[in-house]
Amino acid sequence: MKTNRTKALLVLADGTVFEGRSFGADLETVGEVVFNTSMTGYQEILTDPSYKGQIVAMTYSQIGNYGVNSEDIESCAPNVEGFIAREFFDFPSNWRSQKDLAQYLKENNKVGIDDIDTRALTRHIRDHGVQMGIISTTDLDAESLLAKVRSHPGISAFDLVKEVTTKEPYKWTQPLWELETGARGKGQGARIENKDNSQLKVVVYDFGVKMNIMRHLFNAGFDITVVPAQTPAEEALNMNPDGIVLSNGPGDPQTVTYAIDAAKKLFGKKPILGICLGHQILGLALGGTTYKLKFGHHGGNHPVMDLSTGEVEITSQNHNYCVDINSLHGQVELTHKNLYDGTEEGMRHKDLPIISVQHHPEAGPGPNDSGYIFKRFREMIEKC
Repeated sequence: MKTNRTKALLVLADGTVFEGRSFGADLETVGEVVFNTSMTGYQEILTDPSYKGQIVAMTYSQIGNYGVNSEDIESCAPNVEGFIAREFFDFPSNWRSQKDLAQYLKENNKVGIDDIDTRALTRHIRDHGVQMGIISTTDLDAESLLAKVRSHPGISAFDLVKEVTTKEPYKWTQPLWELETGARGKGQGARIENKDNSQLKVVVYDFGVKMNIMRHLFNAGFDITVVPAQTPAEEALNMNPDGIVLSNGPGDPQTVTYAIDAAKKLFGKKPILGICLGHQILGLALGGTTYKLKFGHHGGNHPVMDLSTGEVEITSQNHNYCVDINSLHGQVELTHKNLYDGTEEGMRHKDLPIISVQHHPEAGPGPNDSGYIFKRFREMIEKC
């Protein structure tokens, strides 16, 4: 049974207006509007810190039908600025559901809007590119909202990493979810240990790290210390790790200058794995350039080829920027390529123990085809 909900407007910076109904908090929010093609996993998407500064439209039509729970999260709270659906369900049915999506958004002061023609919105973004948008339940004057969104400088004007990174270092000890135990944290999973039963130590730079990255690292046999994004390289090296992970995160990589500087100082000192934003930061630290995609890659169904094996994997993606491999002038080799548009998806340094991928090998949501990246990282460390 549908409850009565108030009117809401979505206005894009080019003047396109969509009228719908609100769910979640009653407020006004501005963000860069992107679409995600995943058919499930809206809770993981909402809590992915990489979406800070963005309003996410789901292309799958029915959202909220299985509710939310305390386990399927990628950070402690939703990071999206707003959420768009074709049809929101306020009567979830799932044995793991603890509350409905609207309640979850309201508790976290996030606004959702449905009754939107998400097919038309997706095609508009695809044809005209990502742009800023505004959702409002409080101001329903389209001209007023257009003026507000056009006055916004855009998310590239901000360092969004500082808003999502941890404030203090901490240890991570939670494994991947296990079907047999029914919940995370109750078992060790397929955890790998060294021959002497010791664990390899890794420092994870938190630029907006997803929990599933750390769960995969834990199961791959790592002792994990997570540090704030602005941690100096010297401080990370003093922890005497066996490897360094540069995590995913939101926004334009060129704004995260302190991370680029830290990466330069880590080169040649420790093996490094970069994921998504971490991949882009490595590219910039090596002297390369990044470029912005027209509408980004967001979803759980993107085909990527591992050029070392020729195998095609279906991947989880969430990025608006790519590294221009040619700008690195032969320092690296391309290891992965997106089969949708041919864009760069991974690289390996020819002389240093550095690998990185643009897609998300940890999934959450999405397929697990790329999970071998964590094993590959471990093998690179062991060889060093």
